[in-house]
Amino acid sequence: MKKLLVIIFILSSANIFSQTAEDCLSNLSIFAEYYKVKNYDSAYEPWMQVRKECPKMNVAIYTYGKRMLESFIKDSKSKGADGEDDAKKYQNDLLQLYDEWLINFPTYKGRTIIGEIISNKAQVMVDYKLASNLEIYNVFNKAYSEDRASFDDPKPLYNYFKVYFQLYKDGEVSMENIFDKYEEISERFEEVIDGYSKQLDKIIKKEEAGESLSSREKSNKRAFGINSTASSTYLKNLNAIIAKESTCENLIPLYRKNLEENKTNPVWLNRAASRMDSKDCSDDPLFVELVELLHNLNPSANSAYYLGLLNDKKGNNQEALSFYNESIELETDNIKKARISYKIASKFKTARQYSKSREYARSALNYQPSMGRAYLLISNLYAASANNCGTSQFDKRAVYWLAAKEARKAASVDPTIKRTAIKTAESYEGRAPTKTDIFTEGNAGKVISFKCWIGLSVTVPSL
Repeated sequence: MKKLLVIIFILSSANIFSQTAEDCLSNLSIFAEYYKVKNYDSAYEPWMQVRKECPKMNVAIYTYGKRMLESFIKDSKSKGADGEDDAKKYQNDLLQLYDEWLINFPTYKGRTIIGEIISNKAQVMVDYKLASNLEIYNVFNKAYSEDRASFDDPKPLYNYFKVYFQLYKDGEVSMENIFDKYEEISERFEEVIDGYSKQLDKIIKKEEAGESLSSREKSNKRAFGINSTASSTYLKNLNAIIAKESTCENLIPLYRKNLEENKTNPVWLNRAASRMDSKDCSDDPLFVELVELLHNLNPSANSAYYLGLLNDKKGNNQEALSFYNESIELETDNIKKARISYKIASKFKTARQYSKSREYARSALNYQPSMGRAYLLISNLYAASANNCGTSQFDKRAVYWLAAKEARKAASVDPTIKRTAIKTAESYEGRAPTKTDIFTEGNAGKVISFKCWIGLSVTVPSL
């Protein structure tokens, strides 16, 4: 008899489960169809049913649900005081949805997204002012600590630092801690941007080889460009926040105070040297100490670059160049090789050694074809040489065609500087010979060779 009762219980449980699953599938389908036509009011009830009864059925419960709740919040807020209670209800439910998302879909397509989910929850807390800066920071920090790899959305990443910076301004965080956090998050931004650059480089190399892109590759190129631009913009905003604090007057005594306890810490030494270099504090004796300690402790691409910088300041040009080249050789990542090459190119540009500057800018482009600023640097080198190249006024102004061409290349490969590059190209094209000049001189179709360091030629446009 007991066995019979057990069998009956199991069968009835299975029948109930089957019925629940069918109901969930039906509700999922109904809510999804309403969602697609943006009829969120009708989608709400079946969505809540499937969310409650079958929370692991489909990730759309959370991706679609997030957008629905955001829409409800917006509509409620548009009603002013009359919608405050509803807005608050939906805001709290959105936070709850993220908690449920974390439990039921912590991975997506084989990739852990814990950091993404938690950081997006923290961003909601920022957007709707739902907690104190300390509480919000703790949520961001949890995301970063538990799953740094998927914490790559630039807006939450930026706000992770911004709320921490506000804690610093309120006296709850030391200057030392705010610099440490800045270095940590800016490095993460660079990793994210470098990841997009590597993907773009593959596509650009294929284009340069004359191969046609698939529709997916074209779509990816646009997506990588948009994401890279967004990340670069937020990184610039991050740098703007810390700019007033990271002056030589603040950095030097801070690093001097902490040097003794960090003299065997290569991460700290590298960050300190990097910050002093970027803020033009490298004339201070402390920079020399940092670089020597870093190189003796752990010879690296960065320490070799800094030694090149020190020799540059002393006027030891050959030794400086030797260290610069060593820096590139020691680096194993092509994006970082490109970054070092670009820095060296910039140093030579400042020293008015334009041929060397172009050499290293081209080297940077070999390592990273999507580095538009290297093309832009070459463009500016050509423009700066216009008066020194060519025998006639027409020929000198023709240099600007070369300069504009390089700027156009910058715009075509690097969406992060596209607007600047286009404006630069238009400016240089405006300085080149006009159609009237070409007609008057009778130079249409003529090839003009530049015997100066540029060593290139340009064909005058036909009328």
